Amino acid sequence: MSFKETQIGDVLTFQRGFDITKAEQTDGSIPIVSSSGTSSYHNQWKVAGPGIVIGRKGTLGTTHFIQSKFWPHDTTLWVKDFKGNDPKFLYYFLQTLHFENFDTGSSNPTLNRNHLHKITVQFPTDLATQQKIAAILSAYDDLIANNQRRITLLERMAEDIYREWFVRLRFPGHEQTKIDKGVPQGWVVKKLPEIAKITYGFPFEGDRFNSVGVGHPIIRIRNIPDASTGDFTDEIVDSKYIVRAGDLLIGMDGDFHMNHWLGPDAYLVQRSCKIQASNPLYRAYLARAMVAPINHFQKTIVGATVGHLGAKHLNSIDILVPPESKRPQLEVLNTLLFQRIQLGEVIRSAKATRDTLLPRLISGKLAVDTLDIHFPPSMTPSAQQ
Repeated sequence: MSFKETQIGDVLTFQRGFDITKAEQTDGSIPIVSSSGTSSYHNQWKVAGPGIVIGRKGTLGTTHFIQSKFWPHDTTLWVKDFKGNDPKFLYYFLQTLHFENFDTGSSNPTLNRNHLHKITVQFPTDLATQQKIAAILSAYDDLIANNQRRITLLERMAEDIYREWFVRLRFPGHEQTKIDKGVPQGWVVKKLPEIAKITYGFPFEGDRFNSVGVGHPIIRIRNIPDASTGDFTDEIVDSKYIVRAGDLLIGMDGDFHMNHWLGPDAYLVQRSCKIQASNPLYRAYLARAMVAPINHFQKTIVGATVGHLGAKHLNSIDILVPPESKRPQLEVLNTLLFQRIQLGEVIRSAKATRDTLLPRLISGKLAVDTLDIHFPPSMTPSAQQ
């Protein structure tokens, strides 16, 4: 592979995004891409895809690839000119540069495009090499995206089944079941602590974390929505704080995010909790039954600065509990949850492999010259056009 020392401004041109307020937006299908990703949609576009956007303000250096038309927000920089290089390769290349370390803001973190253009890098000049590298990494991203879509479908199936059988009460045999005040015969209403164990996170101090992979992964509120973790601790704490795949987690400050953990064993940090059904048969059912009360608290709890979900709120939750005779229906929900956990494992493995390959491929330490690369559907290199 042929690499040369050059400046970023010689391989691409960054341009500052375009300002737009919420009031100026009209519902549409065009993504408005901010520093953290797609923030909303509009009916007008500024840039034709494919395109690359990085966080300029606030969340620095995050890199986003957009295939279609889009509107890069003022909080971002977008690639105005690829200068003949492969866009998808540049997307991966930029991820290795750690732009968050080039903050030029005083109080609010900011990236200056003129400073970025002057950064010296080692860059592969051969377009075919760029496309091969991009194809390898895209294959992993496609695998991740496909399995994420499958997880979304499984979640929708579980929600539809739950609503049909356990909310509308159209479960098999409902025609012969007497229902009194919304409670079918043989079913009972119980408080959450009667049917589940609630464990609140461990009060770690911030200086006891590391981001270099030493020790055990830890789960904070921000990790719950996408079931990910980026921090670790080398401390050993009580095993009751360990979260395992399939455990139900709830963030207790701000947005009360709730999600099944799909990652590796990890420690749960304070301001979050895990809910474990006392009877495993109700594991997936309980998660569905928790959605409505948590949404209710999200709308009604108002704190001085942020809403806080406390033990008193969780302890007050009423859960309609079907009898064990509904085992076939309950096991359907458990099976769908198990399939989600399996797909989560596939995603985690694919991400780990991709993240290991990324710097080695981009740096040329792993050569691709002699590889016969199959280009994934998401990537159509110019050589094939």
